[in-house]
Amino acid sequence: MKKTILIFGFIVFSLLSLRVSASEYPTVPLSELPDPMRSAWKEQKPEMTPMSHCAAAFDSHSDGEKMVFRCSIHIKMSAEGERRAMKYCEEKRAEKNIKAPCRLVQE
Repeated sequence: MKKTILIFGFIVFSLLSLRVSASEYPTVPLSELPDPMRSAWKEQKPEMTPMSHCAAAFDSHSDGEKMVFRCSIHIKMSAEGERRAMKYCEEKRAEKNIKAPCRLVQE
């Protein structure tokens, strides 16, 4: 019985560790995004699965040229969705010379 409890505790701890490591990127709440980005998120939402992720970077709340919003939607692993969304965001952020970092959007 004691061995079973130890094994169960180890499994729970391992799963919690995996979840923390999957969210190693900085995040931004959906409510803090500029209106155009929230609108883009709402358009993407019907296509999204629990593995889908979006990333955003913005220097302005009104100038569309100072905003980047990129998603990884059709993906089978959450961590890969995070990596791809951040990669797509970083590429576009560099192209547009946006100073703010890319962050994963959290509902």
